[in-house]
This record gives sequence, C-alpha cells and structure tokens, in this order.
Amino acid sequence: MARLSLSALALSVALSPLSAFGALAADVTGTWLTPSRNGVVEIYKCGASVCGRLVSSDGIKADPALKDVNNADAAQRGRVLKGLVIMQGFKGAGGTWSDGTIYNAEDGKTYSATLTLDGDDTLKVKGCIFVPLCKTQSWTRTR
Repeated sequence: MARLSLSALALSVALSPLSAFGALAADVTGTWLTPSRNGVVEIYKCGASVCGRLVSSDGIKADPALKDVNNADAAQRGRVLKGLVIMQGFKGAGGTWSDGTIYNAEDGKTYSATLTLDGDDTLKVKGCIFVPLCKTQSWTRTR
C-alpha cells in the first residue's frame, strides 16, 4: 500500500510541471508580432487585467523617437510611440479577454477590443468601432 502511494506521489510530482506548462500556454501575456508594419507588442499583467505596450515597428526602428502624430487628441501628439501603452481594460483570464480597448497609432483612434488565443502561438485581436463594424488581426507569439 505504501508503495502504491509513493508511486502515485511520484507520478503526481512528475506531471505537475506539465500541468503548469498547460496553464502558461493558455496565457495571452508575452511578446506578439502584429501583421501591420512589423509591430511588436508586449502584453503583460496590469492588476486584474492585461495591458499591452508598443515595443517596436518599422517606424520605430527607423526613428526610435517617433511621435504619436496621428492622435485624434492634439495634446497627445508629442508622445513617443515606443513603450506607449496601446491596450488596456480587458476582463477575463487565460485565453479570452474582452471589454478592453486598443489604440491604433496609424489612425490615432481607440477601439473596443477582445483578445482570444487560437492555439499557443496565435492571438486573435478584434477591434471594433461598434459591433458589427469590427476587424480581426492574427498576431503571432515571438519566442
């Protein structure tokens, strides 16, 4: 009987890293490559939500001091894009987050957004002016 308990314990310990990995794989946090202008966005925990900051893009590579010149709010046009928080306010956990917003520096507007993992390395980012006027992009996790 003791041998069975020790075997069960050994199996439990051996499998626990796998279950922890499975939980991490369903997490939206990480660094993502966007399909437009080679954008790179880092998604990270911020309180009970997740937020995302712009890490890089073709424009930022050409000019690291690139400003938010297209912002609809003239007072914000002097902000540097590199490191700018462009995603916030999401509710959810694991692989599905909703009720957030995403800022598009290309047109200077903020949209309602949802995030849905499609496998471990693809994130569906859906931005909406209002439903049903939405656009979905597939972002790829970087390693």
